[in-house]
Amino acid sequence: MRKVTQSIAEHYSWGDECDGWHFLKREDASIIKEKMPPGTYEQLHLHEKSRQFFYVLTGTATFKVKNELIVVNHHEGIEIEPNEPHQIRNEGSDFLEFILFSYPTTRGDRVKLIK
Repeated sequence: MRKVTQSIAEHYSWGDECDGWHFLKREDASIIKEKMPPGTYEQLHLHEKSRQFFYVLTGTATFKVKNELIVVNHHEGIEIEPNEPHQIRNEGSDFLEFILFSYPTTRGDRVKLIK
């Protein structure tokens, strides 16, 4: 058993001033918290093996999944299946914070696609 808090979780930076914290970092699963400033987004990509579940804590996330835009508000979630092209965007004026559960891990399982 291991208690985890954001203050002791492994921190990383990604994209344009976005932050993440690893709460669980294993080969079979990962749980991270991420924070995106207003106007930021990730590159369109897919995972060949990993399935992901995003749960929005604060703010509003706009997802591009395949060619559809899906708005996910705070206290809502969305599941992304393997091989589904996807992108998360913070089009709002507030910070976006969410928990991301990936199983198995996405390390080595990311295929970048054209924006």
